[in-house]
Amino acid sequence: MMKTPYGVECKYFYGDYFRGKFFEECRLLNLSTGQGGWSSKLCKTCHAPHIQRSNGCEFMQLRGKISGGIFGLSPRIEINAYCEKNQIAVKEPSVGCGSCLEDPSFDLK
Repeated sequence: MMKTPYGVECKYFYGDYFRGKFFEECRLLNLSTGQGGWSSKLCKTCHAPHIQRSNGCEFMQLRGKISGGIFGLSPRIEINAYCEKNQIAVKEPSVGCGSCLEDPSFDLK
């Protein structure tokens, strides 16, 4: 995991600054829709690091896209979650789908 420019660890943020390089990307958006319009400023309001800290379910997959807000002002990253085990959309990603925690084989480490 790398820290975003705002000091929060995120497994989707990647920055390469070796030997004068300056390359940053959001791999959550690369997996979902591509980088169109992304900048590291969007990391400031992104909820992905909070979701990662509050929910460690291995079956939950996050998908992100950039939503433009009103008239394209104040863009932000909109995150949706999907449980691969139960094949359902997760309404509250920071809590999870609810079914995995009830499963006796789910191991909280």
